[in-house]
Amino acid sequence: MSGLIGKKIGMTSLYDAEGNLLGCTVLEAGPCVVTQVKTMERDGYTAVQLGFGERKEKNTPAAAIGHFKKANTTPKSKVFEFKEFEEGLKQGDTVDLGIFEEGAYIAVTSTSKGKGFQGVVKRHGFSGVGEGTHGQHDRSRAPGSVGASSTPSRVFKGMRMAGRMGGDKVTTENLRVVKIDKENNLMVVHGSVPGAKGTYVILWK
Repeated sequence: MSGLIGKKIGMTSLYDAEGNLLGCTVLEAGPCVVTQVKTMERDGYTAVQLGFGERKEKNTPAAAIGHFKKANTTPKSKVFEFKEFEEGLKQGDTVDLGIFEEGAYIAVTSTSKGKGFQGVVKRHGFSGVGEGTHGQHDRSRAPGSVGASSTPSRVFKGMRMAGRMGGDKVTTENLRVVKIDKENNLMVVHGSVPGAKGTYVILWK
C-alpha cells in the first residue's frame, strides 16, 4: 500500500539518540479495511478503497450500509482511494501501520484549522501601512492600495486581500517516523501536521 488513513491525536516531545528534544505529532494510523477494489474492466481505473473509523449505522445512508456490508465490515466514517497498492488485496482485508517503519520519511495530508475571515496582516503576513505618525489614524493593519485608477480600472485577480483563511487541504512532506506502537496503532512523527485534534489524515509512504 502507498498509504493509510489515520487521525491526529495531538502533540508531544521525544528525545532522540543524540539527546535532541524533538517536537512530535502523535497519529492514530489504521487499521483500515479494504472496502472496495477498483478494476480497469469495471471502473476504468485501478485503485483500492480503504475505510477507517466507526460510524453509527443510524447516521449512515442505506446505500453506504450496503456498500460496507459487501466488505463484511461496519460502516466507516472515512474512506479514501489509493492507486498504488500490492497485488492480491481483496475486499474485506485489513491493512495496518505495518507498512511503515521507524526512520522512514512520510507525507501527511489533512485539512488545516479554519480561522474565519481574516485581514491581510494575519492572512498574508503584511506589515501594515507603516508607523502611526504624520496624521495616520488606525492604518497599521490596513491593506493599502489594491490597484490603479483609470488604468486598468479594475482589481487584478489573485490580489492578496482579506478573506476566509484556513480550512484548506494541506500536505506536509518529509516527516520522519520517530516511533511506531503497533499494539495501539499509534505513530509518532517529527514535525507538525495540519489540522486540529481528531482531524482525519492521509499518510503517504
